[in-house]
Amino acid sequence: MSNEKSNKEKEQIERLKKQFSGKNKNQNDNDPKRKFNLYWIYGALFLLFIGLQILGSMQGGTRPTTFRDFTVMMEANDVDRVVVVNEKVIQVYIKKDRLQEKDKYQEVAERAFGGGINPGPHFSFEMPNTAFRDDLDRFFERNSTIDRESIPIEYEEQRNYWGDILAWVLPIFLIMALWLFIMRRMSMGAGGPGGGGQIFNIGKSKAKLFEKDENVKVTFKDVAGMEGAKEEVEEVVNFLKNPEKYTNLGGKIPRGALLAGPPGTGKTLLAKAVAGESQVPFFSLSGSDFVEMFVGVGASRVRDLFKQAKEKSPAIIFIDEIDAIGRARGKSNFSGGNDERENTLNQLLTEMDGFDSDQHVIILAATNRPDILDKALTRAGRFDRLIYIDLPDLNEREAIFNIHLKKIKLSESLDVKFLAKQTPGFSGADIANVCNEAALIAARRDKKAVDKQDFLDAVDRIVAGLERKSKLITPDEKKVIAYHEAGHATVSWMLEHAAPLVKVTIVPRGRSLGAAWYLPEERQITNVDQIQDEMCAALGGRAAEQVIFNKISTGALSDLEKVTKQATSMVTVYGLNTKIGNITYYDSSGQNEYGFGKPYSEKTAQIIDEEVRNIIEVQYQRAVDLLTTHKEKLSKLADLLLEKEVIFKQDLESVFGVRPFDKKEVEDTEAKTPEEELETPSTPETKE
Repeated sequence: MSNEKSNKEKEQIERLKKQFSGKNKNQNDNDPKRKFNLYWIYGALFLLFIGLQILGSMQGGTRPTTFRDFTVMMEANDVDRVVVVNEKVIQVYIKKDRLQEKDKYQEVAERAFGGGINPGPHFSFEMPNTAFRDDLDRFFERNSTIDRESIPIEYEEQRNYWGDILAWVLPIFLIMALWLFIMRRMSMGAGGPGGGGQIFNIGKSKAKLFEKDENVKVTFKDVAGMEGAKEEVEEVVNFLKNPEKYTNLGGKIPRGALLAGPPGTGKTLLAKAVAGESQVPFFSLSGSDFVEMFVGVGASRVRDLFKQAKEKSPAIIFIDEIDAIGRARGKSNFSGGNDERENTLNQLLTEMDGFDSDQHVIILAATNRPDILDKALTRAGRFDRLIYIDLPDLNEREAIFNIHLKKIKLSESLDVKFLAKQTPGFSGADIANVCNEAALIAARRDKKAVDKQDFLDAVDRIVAGLERKSKLITPDEKKVIAYHEAGHATVSWMLEHAAPLVKVTIVPRGRSLGAAWYLPEERQITNVDQIQDEMCAALGGRAAEQVIFNKISTGALSDLEKVTKQATSMVTVYGLNTKIGNITYYDSSGQNEYGFGKPYSEKTAQIIDEEVRNIIEVQYQRAVDLLTTHKEKLSKLADLLLEKEVIFKQDLESVFGVRPFDKKEVEDTEAKTPEEELETPSTPETKE
């Protein structure tokens, strides 16, 4: 019994606790000292406005009418009196005995709220007082039987105090409410630097912060090629992880490293790998993030960025496309005033010089145009290291292919080294695009795996464009295109230093009506003979038109553009012309990019024009002579191209024989079967 009693007492105590806790909670909820909420005022004013509207509508059941309906009421002797309010609102009162007629004035007979007889006004309309009196006089003249004195007209001035008050108070209230709302939003912030686009945070840095415990999936294993650049960057990361290893020997941490190179070579990817490998905070942003329409914002964001980085030292800052703010000062500045970009650059230079020796903060930056950067930015002590990332060579392309092919279901017979050979001059981004395009082509063909032909078609698709077999071409145009492409093939086959041709097609691709694929030699320097052979091969298409048809067409535009650039470079850049001599007018620093004058006289300009024209004409005549000598073989190749539309290397060998200039090429050709040669189209170097 005692145990049951004690259990009941415990239950009662628990219930009392819950009751008292509930009371306390309610008391806290009703506590007048609770925090004031601005939205209470909004709600109260809204309810007040609604109440005034309801109160105004409860005053009567007035209906709108017109002067014509008003005259009908007067003819029926239903009008008791008329009140002109503020000389524009005409209020009509109906006689009480007429209101009792159910069919005629039922809508205005009773009050809108509360019931009972409606005292009026029952109808109203707006009309200027003078016009009302004139129309009313004309009405009584037409209806002389109606006694004018029987309808009294009164004039009143009514003041809408509530309307006047709201007209003054409401705009002020809205302005104050908007101001309070903006201030509240500005004070709230967004929990991070520059967050939420708040006006007080406009000077905050927009850098995205990757903490060391965040999962950044990209590492150095995902970066193929660029071995020298990876070594430089790995040393920077290692310095931040273990600074004592270097400082004990008297070394100092490098201030910055500048990644430079053509687009698509992997500069940003390398920075992502640094973020994944380094166990330190990593700030990532673009150079355009500093640019804003407000004066001083860029410099403020630079200060805030370095402040955050110093607080989290050791840290890494990565600025992508730094040329957005790092262009050389005083160049192309035609505004004549204070340049916000220059202020941002000056602040960046100051912050990079302001590092303390014990604050380990390193800046990584990437740009495609290192030549236009300000010299003060690239000097030692700021960006100590310039890491140039060039287009990948054969072995590096193979490594890049191996990385991108991991996610693709491949055919077992696919040779990755073969793919690397077919993509000379491709960047890492281009190779990624080739892999993706090959997978899409294989899926379009309902294949279960991606094979060699899919990759070759992907290369053709990316470089030359999509096939347009539906494009209408007349037989005469098709013949001209065939001889044009056959001219390229013939001349390049007969010249020692021209890139060996692999595939020719007259199927329209992209904007071109025909294309020729070559496998150019990967070389670091080029001599005069090699340039001249390349120019002669490029002019072979127009020369073929001249030899066969004795007239030329507009199809050689891209060829002429190419050879003109090559000839101009020979004369003005590389110093390969005997008449101009060993002189170059090329400015590698980019300081003369926006100059309005040429760095040579008018006489020299005339000589340059003549020499460029002579170089091109000599190679054009050389191509004409070659094609005239081999005119029969040219015609045979063109007929074969018209028949098949696409021809390969072994088709040229059947017409011209084995190309004699490269012994290795002869050995490889003898070792391969025709079926193997059919599968070796490569990157197009020239297309029409």
